Amino acid sequence: MLGRNASLCVAILLLVTIPTGHISAQDVPGIEICTVEKTWERRTSCLQSNVDFLQKTLTKLALDHQQKIDTAYRQIDALKATVAGLQKALGDLQATQTKTAEDLKKKEDAPAKEATPAKE
Repeated sequence: MLGRNASLCVAILLLVTIPTGHISAQDVPGIEICTVEKTWERRTSCLQSNVDFLQKTLTKLALDHQQKIDTAYRQIDALKATVAGLQKALGDLQATQTKTAEDLKKKEDAPAKEATPAKE
């Protein structure tokens, strides 16, 4: 039991003594609650900060969405080209199938005409 507690204490001491470096607080941009400000100058500054944050966010989102829309249009164009190629291939196959069917019918009809005697 003492061995477990001793190893736990050593682990805690190691975690406490590990240097963490200099950690400083940063001002993270975002929406602030401006009603807590007492003076109108600070409220105005707070509101302007909120407006700036929202404008930057909207601009970033607009650019991101425009890139996604452009990518989607490129994919649509590629799919249209693929469909056009497949339609052409299908048309060629149907034409070949029709020609083959006509050739087979001609071959079937030719021996039947030769087998029937000519009437005089």
